[in-house]
Amino acid sequence: MATTLPYGSWPSPLTAELLAAGGTQLGTPRLVGDAVWWTEGIATEGGRQAIVRTAGPVQLPPGDAAAPEQTPAEPVTVLPAPYNARSRVHEYGGASWTVVTGADEAPEGTPLVVFVNFEDQRVYALVEGEQPRPLTPVRPEVDSAQGPSLRWADPTVVPLPGGGSEVWWICEDHTREAPDPSAAGGAPHIERYVAAVPLDGSAAEDAAALRRVTPSARFVAHPRISPRGDQIAWLSWEHPQMPWDGTQLHLAPLMNGSAGEGEIIAGGTDTSVLQPEWLDDERLMVVSDTSGWWNPWVLSAGGGARQVLELDQEFAGAMWALGTTWYQVLDADLALVQHGRAATSLSLLRISTGELTGLDCPVTQITAAQLRADGLLVLAGASPTRFAAICTARLELGDAAAPSLSPLAPLRSSRSDAPDPGLLPEAESIEVPLPDGGVVHAIVHRPRQEGFAGREGDLPPFIAQVHGGPTAHVPPVLSLPIAYYTSRGLGVVVVNYGGSTGYGRAYRDRLRGQWGVVDVQDTVAVMEHLVAEGIADGERLAIEGGSAGGWTTLACLTRTDTFAAGVSAFGVAELEQFRLDTHDFESRYIDGLVGPYPQRRDLYVDRAPLSHVDELEVPVLLLQGEEDRIVPPSQSELFRDALAAKGIPHAYLLFAGEQHGFRRAESIVRATEASLSFYGQVLGFSPACVPVLELQRGRGR
Repeated sequence: MATTLPYGSWPSPLTAELLAAGGTQLGTPRLVGDAVWWTEGIATEGGRQAIVRTAGPVQLPPGDAAAPEQTPAEPVTVLPAPYNARSRVHEYGGASWTVVTGADEAPEGTPLVVFVNFEDQRVYALVEGEQPRPLTPVRPEVDSAQGPSLRWADPTVVPLPGGGSEVWWICEDHTREAPDPSAAGGAPHIERYVAAVPLDGSAAEDAAALRRVTPSARFVAHPRISPRGDQIAWLSWEHPQMPWDGTQLHLAPLMNGSAGEGEIIAGGTDTSVLQPEWLDDERLMVVSDTSGWWNPWVLSAGGGARQVLELDQEFAGAMWALGTTWYQVLDADLALVQHGRAATSLSLLRISTGELTGLDCPVTQITAAQLRADGLLVLAGASPTRFAAICTARLELGDAAAPSLSPLAPLRSSRSDAPDPGLLPEAESIEVPLPDGGVVHAIVHRPRQEGFAGREGDLPPFIAQVHGGPTAHVPPVLSLPIAYYTSRGLGVVVVNYGGSTGYGRAYRDRLRGQWGVVDVQDTVAVMEHLVAEGIADGERLAIEGGSAGGWTTLACLTRTDTFAAGVSAFGVAELEQFRLDTHDFESRYIDGLVGPYPQRRDLYVDRAPLSHVDELEVPVLLLQGEEDRIVPPSQSELFRDALAAKGIPHAYLLFAGEQHGFRRAESIVRATEASLSFYGQVLGFSPACVPVLELQRGRGR
């Protein structure tokens, strides 16, 4: 017999401390010699990203599905505290480290680790067991309150003609010599380019030792050197484009380690080209959304383009982080590709024929995959029944028409303390019809804990979670933060509203000029569907989101009467000041989401949740990182002050030492428990074992 208790008040062993300290954020795995290397976010060390590796050689997993599982040894931490391998390029960063084998600067047989350190954004070289030494300079004459003036991401190891190596990085260069006329207050001019960093440390004191490889652009990504080493391809784009709107693919000869202007061979302001990779010295493979979906193409360096296959599936995604890849070229005619719509599959692509052969890989989200020549596959992925993990498998190509993939063998899980399956929700993907045609995509997680049930006749409260971006996507995967709610009797629905990636360019473009409209309408449509289907209690609906998801949260609260409460984490509250305060990468993003400024200032004012606080009647919880450069604290504080002026119950929590997203264990605990207490007070249930969050009505009361 199940114990009957009100929804929301079920006791659960899934604590906020478990969310904060029990999990590990895993970064992109890489095969280095016989070992696998990756990064781990350590919440108990301020969220620093440590570089780790397997304790010994990684063997090919057995092909026999019945073979017993082995518990991998604890990884070796290569990067010592307090160093933090994290880039600030675009503020979102991206690839922040690489390993150089056979470097002259390391003992023979010892790999040299090269990484960018978060605190000072300098590039360092590290021999395991020693202290890192800097490779790039500081520039105190131009460093400012906005942070270091030179920032680095997405390293590429480049062999030198006379022997040895150097590492080419994307450099984000903040200077004061050339103020940007489009920015307020004489803000620093920002340019980006590919730069060569010598490994001998000569540039640590003398910036002149750094060599620019490519011409400057506002944004640069994916530098790729031809196999012969005489050409370089790279991507660029300019304001107001974002990389999912339009990019240009450049191709230029390399002369003495530097490139000229070259030529643009693909892309434009309305075509997104991503991840160029050389097939040979004359051909490049790219992913382009020319057909309306990110599909693979082959380009000839001498001109000409061929679409490899045309499917209503995505073979790439939104490039928020530099260095993100979605496929691996195995030889001139074979590639390992990630593709799909809501979920991701892993396949082999025959480039000459467009033949796609699926691999039996039981994950629905793949963040990285790499295949070694001997068949060792390492990937980072998750599924509705599997927490994010780094896994290995054996891929037998054999008959190319029927490759064999062994069962995944976990190498490192994001959770070593996975809870009882009876505490975890099931992910149900749904498509909700819209009144004017089309659908909105969502994932429903109903309340679930074996041994507990809600009271007869009651329906559960439901929380709508809206992702950030807004050009982002949430796949159907197992999530402990969601289980934190569902195991207590709360429902959660994740809304991939119009503008989300994963469903083609037309679905992404639904949000163009309609931010604050389409995302709101889609979220409301999903909630109305759950209520109409008898899944959710229409009087107890809540909404939460971070960043752009915070904007949608506040917009839904101020422009509709659907929700009884909302939690905004570092959410955008207004647009005019935000466009001046936010970071360069997204400073013109709003042009496409709302309209050009000042021509459409009317929309900037009208769409802003801050302009409609008078229409708000429900409580709000605001969560904010004190050091957030993407959505500064001023956004939350403007909304807090408006709530206080109207006397609306609210709370504002400012987290010291946090940026855009919370990484410290104590911050995660406080934010999680505050949210649950807040929902309990507003939605009418009594959560067990969490501190009571004090709500204010006026300022300071």
